[in-house]
Amino acid sequence: MAESGIKSYFPSQTVSDAEKLSYDYGLKVGKAIEQEWFNNDRGSNRYKTNSNDFHNLRLYARGEQSIQKYKDELSINGDLSYLNLDWKPVPIISKFVDIVVNGISERTYDIKAYSQDPFGIEKRTEYMESIVRDMQSREFNDAAMQNFNIDLYENKKEELPGSEEELALHMQLTYKQAVELAEEQALNVLFDGNNYELIKKRFYYDLTVLGIGAVKTSFNTSEGVVIDYVDPANLVYSYTDSPNFEDIYYVGEVKSIPVNELAKQFPHLTESDLEDVMKNKSSNRSNYNSRHNYDKEDNNTIQVLYFNYKTYMNEVYKIKETATGADKIIPKDDQYNPPSDMEGGYGRMLRSIECLYEGAMILGTDKLLKWEMSKNMMRPKSDFTKVKMNYAIVAPRMYNGRIDSLVKRITGFADMIQLTHLKLQQVMSRMVPDGVYLDADGLAEVDLGNGTNYNPQEALNMFFQTGSVIGRSFTSDGDMNPGKVPIREITSGSGGNKMQALIGNYNYYLQMIRDVTGLNEARDGGMPDKNALVGVQKLAAANSNTATRHILQAGLFLTAETAECLSLRISDIIEYSPTKDAFIQAIGTHNVATLEEMKNLHLYDFGIFLELMPDEEEKAILENNIQIALQRQTIELEDAIDLREIRSVRLANQLLKIRRKKKADKDQAIQQQNMQQQAQLNQQSAQVAAQADVQKNQALNAGKAELMQMEAQIGSQKMMQEVQMKKELMALEFQYNMQLKGIEVDGMKDREKQKEDRKDERTKIQATQQSEMIEQRNSGKPPKNFESAGNDILGGGFDLGSFDPS
Repeated sequence: MAESGIKSYFPSQTVSDAEKLSYDYGLKVGKAIEQEWFNNDRGSNRYKTNSNDFHNLRLYARGEQSIQKYKDELSINGDLSYLNLDWKPVPIISKFVDIVVNGISERTYDIKAYSQDPFGIEKRTEYMESIVRDMQSREFNDAAMQNFNIDLYENKKEELPGSEEELALHMQLTYKQAVELAEEQALNVLFDGNNYELIKKRFYYDLTVLGIGAVKTSFNTSEGVVIDYVDPANLVYSYTDSPNFEDIYYVGEVKSIPVNELAKQFPHLTESDLEDVMKNKSSNRSNYNSRHNYDKEDNNTIQVLYFNYKTYMNEVYKIKETATGADKIIPKDDQYNPPSDMEGGYGRMLRSIECLYEGAMILGTDKLLKWEMSKNMMRPKSDFTKVKMNYAIVAPRMYNGRIDSLVKRITGFADMIQLTHLKLQQVMSRMVPDGVYLDADGLAEVDLGNGTNYNPQEALNMFFQTGSVIGRSFTSDGDMNPGKVPIREITSGSGGNKMQALIGNYNYYLQMIRDVTGLNEARDGGMPDKNALVGVQKLAAANSNTATRHILQAGLFLTAETAECLSLRISDIIEYSPTKDAFIQAIGTHNVATLEEMKNLHLYDFGIFLELMPDEEEKAILENNIQIALQRQTIELEDAIDLREIRSVRLANQLLKIRRKKKADKDQAIQQQNMQQQAQLNQQSAQVAAQADVQKNQALNAGKAELMQMEAQIGSQKMMQEVQMKKELMALEFQYNMQLKGIEVDGMKDREKQKEDRKDERTKIQATQQSEMIEQRNSGKPPKNFESAGNDILGGGFDLGSFDPS
């Protein structure tokens, strides 16, 4: 769409706030929009052109485009009497649209709320500082626990990050305030309650087919927050070059409203007003309904323009100085201006803020149904001077007001494919089967040998059944027979070549559609090249996803904008809606702990973002990284489980790096611990060996001591025994000596006695001998022998000396 250039119809925005609230001002705004979009001065209008273009694109996407252009292409002066063709369009575009829409709709995401108000930031900062304190005082806290059994940790020790990098990842993955969880659950409840999945599929279809998508959020006290799908063909908006429509100052949509619904929405309308509306309807309906069809016309519907108009308002305050010297601020209207000659220290303070007006007008009339300042304007808490429109619109490929779409790029190729398809039908209708040429004169020259000639019917039967034919090289006159082969096959090959050319043409334009859209064979389900490797096919599919990523990003933008609007609307629900209790209980069914947080949820300011789930290719890459890490034993199985549960590939890869580093540090620590344990074991083994040697020496020494003690004891016992034996021997010796002494004494006595006796006897003998000698001398007798004749003499050498004590 190009800029209309009609801007002077809008009333001035510099007028007072009271004038902006007036009925006339609202009517001027409505008529200006009508003039810009529905003006027929040039034979057509912006709304009708826009709507017709979108209608044709939707027909192409459904395979239901008009066939008149194809008939005009193949007709001769409008005559189609010689063509018997199937004019139904080939729905080639439908396949590519379904691939894109269904593929994008399957991409899931999580809505994340981030508390960005000062209180939420303070809580997050306090938590992070407590983590940092625990990280810095880890050794001291461990010592306190070990020595004094005092836990000084502010957080769980096992969940503490090990580094600043891990702390940053911990804050993204693990830390979540209760109010943020409550906000996320509230958004999910609102999305589910409005069947947002169905709305999402519809605007993804619009983004693919039309190149533009839109969603509307509103609030009413009976239903709460409502999310509505908006047909881009019914949209009107101010000129913009922004794909996100962030700088538009008005936006609206045209709806066909039944009269009964009109009376219900605007109860101030009287019966006469409704009658006037119905009377003026017939004269204006064709101007505003681009797809108007009188046969399908419902006489009870009215074309109503609902619009938002963004302008500004002045907040004016009167500043009065009190007797105490303080300033007192009193709200005033924007026309207030204190006189310069007023005494008492009066002043004026002004602030301009954006505001939003809502209006509704019946097209083609001067009937303004509604004009008022929006009651529940969505203002970001970070900047109350701004206001958000009720409509979220995006057109990712817009330039100079003109919108481009995926389907719009390929309609020309779809037309060429349809013409090729019709030409194929035409060629096929003119193709004839192969036939045979029968030479009747040649058959007449053939004699079968039984007196009959070749019959044409018999010749054909023989040819079709056996493929053989009988002929004569010479005629019956002996001349050369020009018809010696009477039957020849007629081949009609011209149609086949034409069909091959048309099929090549068909494939060419189909490939052109793939090239223009980026939807190659790896993604559209076509037959890929048999020689292409699996990796090449995956790369082609990934590139195809990249070619349509702008559609996915546009849809995510709409969802994020809608979620942000819902986040601002939640404050309205909690503060104003009668459905507040039911809404809070619906959220509490998911988490009772958030019920307390819900009471003050409207006091927080949230940043809303979407965490897109990874596609199959991204999952495969992440899983490959995990498998490689597991094979190399750089992570544990528990780490792999944690990584697979993270939906963000970027965060998962960051966590994988941290877990690998922690595993390496852990393995190194274990290795050092093993080395220390081994050294300790070696030391203990040496100590045990030395202790064993000492114990062995002690045992040997003890054995020797015991042996020496035993030897000493034995020696002592032996000595005692010897002493005892010596005593006994001495006693025995003494006894023997006594006995010997007694014997000796007795012997001596006996010897003495014997001596005495011998002496006496000798004396007697001598006396006898002397007497005898005397007698002999006296008598003169011979010598007498006095020796004894027996052994009465004891020999020498016998004594008791051997019995003396030793």
